Amino acid sequence: MTRPAALHDFSELLLRLYRLSHELPIDAFQDAALDLIKPVLAFDSSMWGTATRTDSGIDIHTIHLHNQPAEMLAAYEEVKHLDTAAVEVGKRPKSTLSFNANAWFHRKDQAQLRAYGERFEQSNFFISSDVHPQTNFVHWLSLFRSDPDAHGTEDERQLLASLAPHVMQALALNRIVHLDRLEAGGQAPGGSAIGDLRGVLYHADGPFEATMKAEWPSWHGRTLPDALLAHFLGGHARYSGRAVVVTHHVEQRLLFLKSRMRCLADSLTPREHTVAELLARGDTHKDIAAILNRSPATVRNHIQSIYDKLQVGNVAGLIQELRLAG
Repeated sequence: MTRPAALHDFSELLLRLYRLSHELPIDAFQDAALDLIKPVLAFDSSMWGTATRTDSGIDIHTIHLHNQPAEMLAAYEEVKHLDTAAVEVGKRPKSTLSFNANAWFHRKDQAQLRAYGERFEQSNFFISSDVHPQTNFVHWLSLFRSDPDAHGTEDERQLLASLAPHVMQALALNRIVHLDRLEAGGQAPGGSAIGDLRGVLYHADGPFEATMKAEWPSWHGRTLPDALLAHFLGGHARYSGRAVVVTHHVEQRLLFLKSRMRCLADSLTPREHTVAELLARGDTHKDIAAILNRSPATVRNHIQSIYDKLQVGNVAGLIQELRLAG
């Protein structure tokens, strides 16, 4: 039976973890969360990420290395087909393992994997994972001990099994809080989502799902539509479709997405949009002509075209339509 003091300490740890998820910026949270765990479950380095499970090992989507060099990833790619621990973890939707590298990777054909572990000081492991059975998508956390004699205990394994779901949920909350901060002050209605550079969605709200289905009626909801992902990976910041407009930016190898339905302002040309913005801030047609080095007559023609496209008759109506476009 769990001792009251131990239960209290565990609860305090979780409270601090969730508080950090709301307080810290996205680029600082994962290291802070791992530092929070170390006093109760000692480890020297960590690998925390998402991947898809394949026949040749895990195909990494996102990764956070803690006290490990970036070259560890390239080295792991060369030996991941020998990683029987990853295979074992992937057999169940949720699992947590504790093992010694030399004992687990004892086969003759795993010598390269053992050498990799020695190079990056990964003598003893803890691995906890959550696998989606339909998509083979994996969210996992690996903790490494460099001391060959610092074997993990069963109590420690159970502690990580209890803690890991909270750690993963806290990371999801940290990203959602970050997304909310990015949107603070935005006036255009629409949806929001977070995905990775492989198109897998980690979070999508109801309005985002509704806009995706308006553009792609057969969209299934687990990954971004192929056309949308290809558009963004091609270097475009904005996607204007038949029914929707989607924008994004990248942080920590994640796509932070904002979607909305098309509005009348989306029909404006780039020049018309510039003129409309200047009108909205209070410039006269003569002011705009001087700013853009165009004749007043040309600017008047732009303004009339803008009013026609927006179906408004004054600047107040123009401002309202521009707000719908964000």
